[in-house]
Amino acid sequence: MRVVCGGGEKARNLHTSRGKLLPRERIDRLLDPGVECIIVANDATVKGGTYYPVTVKKHLRAQEIAQQNHLPCIYLVDSGGANLPRQADVFPDRDHFGRIFFNQARLSSEGIAQIAVVMGSCTAGGAYVPAMADESIIVRKQGTIFLGGPPLVKAATGEEVSAEDLGGADLHCRKSGVTDHYALDDNHALHLARKAVRSLNYKKNLDVTVEPPEAPLFPADELYGIVGDNLKRNFDIREVISRIVDGSRFDEFKAFYGDTLVTGFARIFGYPVGIIGNNGVLFSESAKKGTHFIELCCQRNIPLLFLQNITGQEYEAGGIAKDGAKMVTAVACANVPKITVIIGGSYGAGNYGMCGRAYGPRFLYMWPNSRISVMGGEQAATVLATITKDQKAREGKEVRKRKKNTANLLNL
Repeated sequence: MRVVCGGGEKARNLHTSRGKLLPRERIDRLLDPGVECIIVANDATVKGGTYYPVTVKKHLRAQEIAQQNHLPCIYLVDSGGANLPRQADVFPDRDHFGRIFFNQARLSSEGIAQIAVVMGSCTAGGAYVPAMADESIIVRKQGTIFLGGPPLVKAATGEEVSAEDLGGADLHCRKSGVTDHYALDDNHALHLARKAVRSLNYKKNLDVTVEPPEAPLFPADELYGIVGDNLKRNFDIREVISRIVDGSRFDEFKAFYGDTLVTGFARIFGYPVGIIGNNGVLFSESAKKGTHFIELCCQRNIPLLFLQNITGQEYEAGGIAKDGAKMVTAVACANVPKITVIIGGSYGAGNYGMCGRAYGPRFLYMWPNSRISVMGGEQAATVLATITKDQKAREGKEVRKRKKNTANLLNL
């Protein structure tokens, strides 16, 4: 709820007193059941909408989703640009502020529409957002675009100039030509944005056959009881699958081989998917099976859904390192859309083989009970305790005896 409230009551009141809509209000009034889009809206009630490191990361992630799914981008701009106290963390590197404009250029070159609506300040580097957009809209006496604002002009030349005269709607629509459409207020600007999207001649191209969606035969509410919040409790991943796929129909692949990894075909909301779900310790046979199934889905152009619940240890004697590497390679090279849902534990190399964030899933979701780490807490405590014990032994020091449980293992 605090996130929705933005920068607090005082900041919101100041924002709305200027005739501006709040960012989520702008989005609500923009949306309709038409073209699927990516929307990036600055919240000027939080630090003037300036870009912190996490802001840049979030913006770049939105552009990545747009590129992967060929979705038009709409930027609702109301930002003071890079946050100056944090400029070392947002300005010079590859995936910092400048990458936003690089992405805009690349997306536009790929035919992915870039539409900017300037609804407030658009300063310094941020001025490139509307300048590099395919189509841009600006609100009169509210939206401004300039590389250096009035204070910078005064410092450099001694001239006093208003923000509107320096970079307002009249200047950019009538003289500079930076913006294409002149809006009277926020609502008018959003209306113009909807008209711009309508003129895109956008067509959604699907490489898969879509069937009418069906509800699962078993209610999704039962997932709470099946999975639960105790990661040590075993459950059959098929019980989860039957509650998320259309008609609870699941055509399992290699059902009797490598049964600690469940693979098979299904449909979700009418779309075909290949599902890979952990069902115990990932043995060599399971990794081989997973590799085969991933390659099969790539051959048939079927998207992959990974259900992560990684448990146990890797079995080196069974060749899991080599076979696991083959599965990791298959995941890395898969040329179909990948979506990952972490429904339990996600530990160590298993995270890689089951398409963790490093392996480029288009979307990654975590259930509230899920955990991600190099290894589980108890295993980590045991490893650290062993290292401490060996170190003290080399130094000729005696290890103090304590009750052996997880809480004390780190206090040897």
